[in-house]
Amino acid sequence: MSIHHVANARHAILRRTIAGAALGALSAFAFASAAAQPTTSGLTRLLESELARMPARTGVYVKHLTTGEEAAVRADEAFSSASVIKLTILVRAFQLVDQGKINLADRVEIRRADLRDGSGVLQYHDLGQTPTIKDLLTEMVITSDNVATDLLLTRVGGVDSLNAWLKSSGFAHLSMVARGHVYRRKILALVNPAFDTLTAEETTGLQYAQQGDALFALYASLFTGARAAWVDMVLEPANKKILADGRSRLPVQDHAYWLGDMNPRETGRLLEAIERGTMTSASSAAMMRTMLRRQQAGARRMPHFLDVPVAHKTGDSPVIANDVGMIYARSGTIIVAFFVNAVTGSLGETEDMIGRAAQRVVDYFDGPAAPVRRSPAP
Repeated sequence: MSIHHVANARHAILRRTIAGAALGALSAFAFASAAAQPTTSGLTRLLESELARMPARTGVYVKHLTTGEEAAVRADEAFSSASVIKLTILVRAFQLVDQGKINLADRVEIRRADLRDGSGVLQYHDLGQTPTIKDLLTEMVITSDNVATDLLLTRVGGVDSLNAWLKSSGFAHLSMVARGHVYRRKILALVNPAFDTLTAEETTGLQYAQQGDALFALYASLFTGARAAWVDMVLEPANKKILADGRSRLPVQDHAYWLGDMNPRETGRLLEAIERGTMTSASSAAMMRTMLRRQQAGARRMPHFLDVPVAHKTGDSPVIANDVGMIYARSGTIIVAFFVNAVTGSLGETEDMIGRAAQRVVDYFDGPAAPVRRSPAP
């Protein structure tokens, strides 16, 4: 063989060696890259599929406390909480009970200045009623009572104090934006900028006026003389339309009109603390769970299609259908936090979708429920 042929053979062998090494390196890189890609769990895919059906901006966090399996979809995004933020007041109040700074048996007299419109039943009772602090906590949870919420928020130190406690407790993404009457006042100011300085009592009175609620009679003395024009202003049809649009749109579109700012993951952590009793005494945690199991709202949401107990708290507006809580499945407790904002379709049908999603989560962990066997007719 000539020197020329030997050189060519050596070059061919070298080229094949280099090509083989390169191909091996490329294959190893591809394998490593594939291994590094996060795998999407079956539970995550299930949640993505269910949320995709909802005509809304959505996020969810799920954790099975027995197995530790968890899944999340947009769980670190901020959502308008509506009344779900009341959970933070609940936990903080029971911490203060444990510290001896709040007495559950203390009674609070409810005056006209304490009334708040919106959800809840205390506003419809005679003035002068004296529920206990425990009564107020119960109503704040089971009927999302706004009178109870504002009284309790004062007892825990107000908005700034509550938010400072949340931050110090490791909840950097849970916060109360403002008291309920503050965002209502901001909405009223859409028809008259002067309304931005209304007191809480004046705000509530005008709310009752524009809703045509008989409770406005309690406030008539506040709106005499020049102030009588304020009532006419909120009753004017064009202004009522502006106010209705503001109530539907702003509590999801503009952070300044939010009641609270929460994400699903940290909400799930707070629920887990309630379930495990890690932020309060065992007795306080048990009372919180009992209140949540007595929930009177959101029957079409998480509990709708389930035959196991649910302890939960809802958050609502004309376009918000949040629901968070604990599902006591046969396989163990499941923490679930659904945030459903900016609903563009039927609110009722969206609630049903939340219910179906909760059912699928339970089926994922427990297996599908066996069909009910019916005895043949005699």
